[in-house]
Amino acid sequence: MAANATSFTSPLADFKLSAGNLPPQVDYVLDTIANASIMTWLFTLLAIAVAYDQVSYFMQKGSIVGPSFKLPFMGPFLSSLNPKFEEYMQKWESGPLSCVSIFHKFVVIASTRDLARKVFNSPTYVKPCVVDIATKILGEDNWVFLDGKAHVDYRKGLNGLFTRRALECYLPTQEKVYKQYFSRFLKITEDNGGKPIPFMHEFRELICTVSLRTFAGFYITDAACKKISDDYYLVTAALDLVNFPIIIPYTRTWYGKRAAGMVMDELAKCAAKSKVRMAAGGDITCIMDAWIKDMIDSKRWREATEKGLSTEGLVKPSPLLREFTDMEISKTLFSFLFASQDATSSAITNLFQVLANRPEVLDRVREENYRVRSGDIYAPVTLDQLESMTYTRAVIRELLRWRPPVIMVPYKAKKSFPVTDTYTVPKGAMIIPTTFMALRDPDVYENPDEFDPERYYSGDAEEKGAKNYLVFGTGPHYCLGQHYAQLNLVLMIGKASLQFNWKHHATPESDIIKVFATIFPKDDCPLTFEERKW
Repeated sequence: MAANATSFTSPLADFKLSAGNLPPQVDYVLDTIANASIMTWLFTLLAIAVAYDQVSYFMQKGSIVGPSFKLPFMGPFLSSLNPKFEEYMQKWESGPLSCVSIFHKFVVIASTRDLARKVFNSPTYVKPCVVDIATKILGEDNWVFLDGKAHVDYRKGLNGLFTRRALECYLPTQEKVYKQYFSRFLKITEDNGGKPIPFMHEFRELICTVSLRTFAGFYITDAACKKISDDYYLVTAALDLVNFPIIIPYTRTWYGKRAAGMVMDELAKCAAKSKVRMAAGGDITCIMDAWIKDMIDSKRWREATEKGLSTEGLVKPSPLLREFTDMEISKTLFSFLFASQDATSSAITNLFQVLANRPEVLDRVREENYRVRSGDIYAPVTLDQLESMTYTRAVIRELLRWRPPVIMVPYKAKKSFPVTDTYTVPKGAMIIPTTFMALRDPDVYENPDEFDPERYYSGDAEEKGAKNYLVFGTGPHYCLGQHYAQLNLVLMIGKASLQFNWKHHATPESDIIKVFATIFPKDDCPLTFEERKW
């Protein structure tokens, strides 16, 4: 019994076939199996799993460009934790379609303009997925993950939040935030003895605050704004293209989910306050107000028509909206923050750097803004005035082409997707179109690596590059707030040009692109600011 307690013998160990029933080779194989140790079985199973992983990868890869061998199971996971822009470029330049496989996920990369547009415009085959972990961070019921008619209908109810009339309502709040932070930029330089410091993180906080104030107004407290600005980078880190596929305590995804939950809780509180104020007839000051007013107007219209009452004096929103809960409103506005925070932070950082290095461009921006404001550098501007700034708008268009804040847009194949005549993306795989290569097409943009606003001011880039300008995507999921985003940048840089002189203190890493969800200068843009004297 003692021996039985300390050793393992296969049930087949004493099994014998009568002589002559099987060939000696087969008898030898059966005997080897019957007497194999647990470790032998484990190594055999591991070898089978590795072989299956490789065969699965080769079958999905087909004829497109990709590594000839996949590191078992994890693929290039470790190197992807610290993505380098140069490695992305190598992938994009390697062929129209290329691939990698990380853990269980097979990823196809579409590099050309036409392939990118095909993915964007194929809702029958694909749906946005951001990254695998995104549903756990943003919420599985978030509208950005809706598909088909459900997505179209939900989106229609948001269109009214970005009309010209609505955008005009948001300007006073944005002016206040820029005034507050511009004073702070001067103080930062002063407190640092006039020495440069990297401003990328300051720009991230500015954009987070202006977004929160635009989306939720002053329902959100200064303390909550600061907390969200400080912690939002945890959400960005959690939503990197490559991350752990599950949420494990004290990992980036775990911290990101906690931070996202905190933001949504704060926005839900704001929604409750806005409902009370808008029901009492308050003016629209933010996106939340505008959306809730449409809900209230829809309810009143519906109640009047159902009861057969007169609708005279009532506003009928189009489309009529249902009542959304505080958390539903919160999750939608959080998706706006997710869409705008990193992209606009990238744009503003690169914009301050390139204009400091191109004083002739900055002078023209300054002159145009001075003229539109009739010489009053502190004068607020209207939407009409912003739209009249043709040169400043050309600068923004070119900046977004030259340093596109969104370089890739992940989608998931809902079913096998024949993306070309010779290759079909497997069901369940990610397919990621890049916008970068279309925006650097030398057949469309002369000297595409150069920053040149003239191509949009006096050139033909707008018409010639109509299909290439994928900064805001295309198709059913194109960016809802693209007009808002560009005019916000026009407002910001116009005010800064009038009130500041700033200097970029270049380093050897200033022109190296760093990838953190989007793209930034690797040295985080060292600057100094001083008040401009007129």
